Amino acid sequence: MKQYEAVIQTLEELGGVATLGQLNQEVFKIKDCEWKTKTPFASIRRIVQENENIYKIKPGLWALKSHKKELEQKGIIVETEKNKNSKEVIEFNHSYYQGLLVSIGNLKKLGTFVPNQDKNKLFLHKKLGDLRTVKELPSYSYDSFVSRSSTIDVIWFNDRNMPDSFFEVEHSTDIQNSLMKFYDLQDFYTRMFIVADERRHEEYNKKLGYSSFAKLKNDKRVKFLSYDELERQYRQTIELKYIHTLIL
Repeated sequence: MKQYEAVIQTLEELGGVATLGQLNQEVFKIKDCEWKTKTPFASIRRIVQENENIYKIKPGLWALKSHKKELEQKGIIVETEKNKNSKEVIEFNHSYYQGLLVSIGNLKKLGTFVPNQDKNKLFLHKKLGDLRTVKELPSYSYDSFVSRSSTIDVIWFNDRNMPDSFFEVEHSTDIQNSLMKFYDLQDFYTRMFIVADERRHEEYNKKLGYSSFAKLKNDKRVKFLSYDELERQYRQTIELKYIHTLIL
C-alpha cells in the first residue's frame, strides 16, 4: 500500500475527518504500508496538503472531500468570512479547541474536566463528556471557589485532585469575563490560559492591562495561548508519545 493510500484509509476509519495528531497516531497501525523515512510526520503533512481527495478544515484538521456534505451536516464546517460569526461555526470552534485541550491533558495522564453544560458537545465524532476523565468537579477547596471554577472550559487536575491548569476558550465572547474568573482564583497554584485566535492577542493585552487585573499581569499569572500554538502542542504531544514508544 502506498503512503497516501494509508492516509486516506486512516481518514476513512476515523469517520472522514481527523486532526493531524490523530493521523500521526493511527496511520502507522496499517501494517502493509512502509514508511522508510526519517521524517514520517512530515510525509503525512505533505500528503494531506497535496492530495486532491483531502481538504483542510482548519490548521491541523483535515477531511476527505467525499465526506464533506456529511461532515457539514454535523457542524464540522470550514470557516469563511461569510460564516465566521454564525452559531454553527462558533460552537464548532469552541468545542473543537476544548477537545484538543482535553486530549492533551489525557495524553499527559492528567485528570480532565469540562463543564456538564458542555458534555454533549462534540469534538469531531466524540462527545466531550466521553473524552473527559473527571466527570464531577472535585471538592478541592471551599465551595465558593469550586463553584467559581465549575464553568471553566477545561481544567486539568493532578493526581491529588488539585487543579493544575485552567483554560478558557474565547472565540467570540468577552475575554474580560474570563480574566475576572481567574482573578477570583488567583490564590491557587494553578496555571491559567486564555485560548483564542491570534487576532485577539492585542485585545487580551489591553484587557489584562486594566487596573483591576494588575496583580494578574504583574505576577504573570495568565498566559495567552493561540489556536495555532495549541494545535502545534497537541500534534507534538502525540508525536513525542509515538517516538517514546519506538524508543522503548
